Amino acid sequence: MFSLERWQEMFDTIAKNKLRTFLTSISVASGIFILVLLLGVGQGMQNGISKEFRDDAANSVWVWTRTTSKEYKGLNPGRSIQMTNEDFEFIDKLEGDNLEHQSSLVRIWDGIVSYEKESGNYRIEGAFPGFQFIENESLLSGRFINEDDVRERRKVVVVGNKIKKELLKDVDNPVGIYIKLNDILFKVIGIYSDEGGDREEEKVIVPSTTAQSVFNRGQYINNLTYTLQPEENFETAVKKSMEFVASMESYLKTKHVIAPSDERAIGINNSLENAKRFYNLIFMIKAFFWWVGICTIIAGVVGVSNIMLIIVKERTKEIGIRKALGAQPMSIIGMILQEAIFVTAIAGFTGLILGLALLELAGPMIQTEFIANPSVNFNVALTTVFILIFAGALAGFFPAWRAVKIKPIVALRDE
Repeated sequence: MFSLERWQEMFDTIAKNKLRTFLTSISVASGIFILVLLLGVGQGMQNGISKEFRDDAANSVWVWTRTTSKEYKGLNPGRSIQMTNEDFEFIDKLEGDNLEHQSSLVRIWDGIVSYEKESGNYRIEGAFPGFQFIENESLLSGRFINEDDVRERRKVVVVGNKIKKELLKDVDNPVGIYIKLNDILFKVIGIYSDEGGDREEEKVIVPSTTAQSVFNRGQYINNLTYTLQPEENFETAVKKSMEFVASMESYLKTKHVIAPSDERAIGINNSLENAKRFYNLIFMIKAFFWWVGICTIIAGVVGVSNIMLIIVKERTKEIGIRKALGAQPMSIIGMILQEAIFVTAIAGFTGLILGLALLELAGPMIQTEFIANPSVNFNVALTTVFILIFAGALAGFFPAWRAVKIKPIVALRDE
């Protein structure tokens, strides 16, 4: 039941102990403030990691080869391993049911792309249609290469948006025009953009079979790349991808006579496995942040408990008089709890608002490699404040219970 007199009494008590109440409030507010900031940084780190994986499909697997590092079956270390179309075709037959998209890659690193008087050095990549989805490339105009282009070895090319801006800036719609790749004419069939930015748009893409025949690569390929079929949950997807990687690595090492323990000859990047490793790290960091924030809040709650104990001590005689005049125990407990909850609530919401305001103002300015747009879930932060208020109520309850237990005659003797 609302009592104006009780509120006036509470404010009088706070006014008499301004510094003590202020310092206690600061400790509580700083606890919430620090927790909000730590949670924001933790979310920012998760956003940053997610951004790193956004450039390519989230479940992609990339394979490349290097030189052997161990002697095996009479063959010396230092042998160069070169994958071929046969490897791509065999893995497609072996794991086809598990694959969503697949492509081999033929790479010409120092290709010369030219149009009329404009020219520049860019990467030329021979690929299959599935490469568009593996690389998360969006078409701005035209189309991507298709199976007919691959089968008929057509001289068609999809151009990165950065190259379009640099070499084809005077052409409103480049689709249908001809450009030269290493002095060989190719027809532009599409313009693509990539969320990876300029680095991923500094290349042109042609059919893999065309790249092999036109640029004298024979049956050789530089990379294999895949995405796997979606799974019901993240853990199952990781397990399936690791099984696929193990099967593919075993095949390649057997086919190319590589020692099973040779870690250098075959390079594999499994984005799901990497994501799991990073997310586990983020989880541990977030757990640590929660621990630090909660410890800070506990320190503030202990401060509230201490100040309430001091208040009870200072008002011992007053409490004795109240009890002698017939005050009920719940009335005394309510009087002390009201002050504890009020101080905790005001301090908690102040810390929450300041923390959210700082994240809102400074968050968009923080754009590092592994931290992006630090923010915090408002519902989580608000729930934390209510838990803090409950903890403040508990902190005030024990001093209040102590006050109720004081006998009036003892309290009246207190000096």
